[in-house]
This record gives sequence, C-alpha cells and structure tokens, in this order.
Amino acid sequence: MNEAAARIYAAIAAIPHGRVASYGAIAARAGLPGRARLVGRLLGEVPDGMELPWYRVLRSSGHIAMPPGSRGFREQSRRLRAEGVEVKNGRVPLSRFGLDGDLDHALWGMPDA
Repeated sequence: MNEAAARIYAAIAAIPHGRVASYGAIAARAGLPGRARLVGRLLGEVPDGMELPWYRVLRSSGHIAMPPGSRGFREQSRRLRAEGVEVKNGRVPLSRFGLDGDLDHALWGMPDA
C-alpha cells in the first residue's frame, strides 16, 4: 500500500461514531486536498481484512453516493441510522453530523444560524 492510500485509510478510520465526512474532507485530512476521487477509488479497493467505517463517507452535499434504492444505499443508510445519524431522502445534514460542521455547534450545541 502506498503512503497516500495509507493516509486516506487512516483518515477514514478516524471518523468518530455518529459523525460523517465528505470525500473531499477525507482527502484534505489525509494531506491530499483536491483528491476526493482518489478517496472514492480507494474505498472500492479496501484491502482484505481491513475494517473501515466506509458508510461514514458521503458526497460534499451530504448525500449518499450510491444509487437510491440500491443494496449499498440501503446498507449505508441503515448503518448511519444505527449510529444516530439522521438520513432523510439519502442526505445527512452535515451542519449537525459532519466533521467540518460549525465549530460552535459541535462544541456547545448552539442552534444553527
């Protein structure tokens, strides 16, 4: 595994329970800004035996990237909801559940502006 892949997998593994991150946010956290597509590709090539919270990675809009109604879409929705993440019409409100949401809200629970 190359260094870029290792950093991306580490960034995905670090997403906490009940939170989500976009492909672009994962790339940036891995030190590879602008490489969101690489994150998506690597999620499809996870080495055997590696357990990753793949379902916590979403599009920048907060939408699940898999086709609505597909088996993967249903599985991702189910796993997110099991962690208390709100999924409505295939979308998660990043302002509440995203790693890069509003800092005051994340720290103090301030209402969204």
